[in-house]
Amino acid sequence: MFRCGIAYPRCRWIVPLLLLFAIIFDIIAIAATSGWVEDKDAKSHYASMWSQCRFRNDNWDCKSLMEFSWAQAVAALMIIGLIILIIAFIISCIALCCTLNISLLPVIGVLLFITVVIQFIALIIYPVRFNDLIFEGRYDYTWAYGFGWGATILCIGCGILFCCLPRYEDELTGLAKTKYIYTSA
Repeated sequence: MFRCGIAYPRCRWIVPLLLLFAIIFDIIAIAATSGWVEDKDAKSHYASMWSQCRFRNDNWDCKSLMEFSWAQAVAALMIIGLIILIIAFIISCIALCCTLNISLLPVIGVLLFITVVIQFIALIIYPVRFNDLIFEGRYDYTWAYGFGWGATILCIGCGILFCCLPRYEDELTGLAKTKYIYTSA
């Protein structure tokens, strides 16, 4: 027999695992000391969420970005998003891994969408304000900034899954009858 579709009981373990990856991506983005922005050749200027460094007179001159209110807002929003994401992960482990508590799944979905909005705002503010601050040459947004977007995209996908999973309670518990696309006569 041929069976097609999502193996719902596996979602009980896969979706919290995806949230764990989103947490790891967020931690990488927040903790990176470089990798948010680099100049075109990556030889004379780079920045993280926290500071920027320039190469002048055979020496790296680093300055904190935390003196700017927009950088403080970006840091605060990213950290708040990470905290909400960790709370959603803990609740998802309780709701799916320990016991099956379907009523918590929409709550987790809402928390994830709040995280998406918060991090989306932070990830948009940073390049707009950084480009206003530095306007010479060409700059690339690199790996650590990409990890921030990766975490946000994972949160979007998991938020959709958590909002849709309550409709498939029987499938999650394994009580649903298997539906086959093709049966032999």
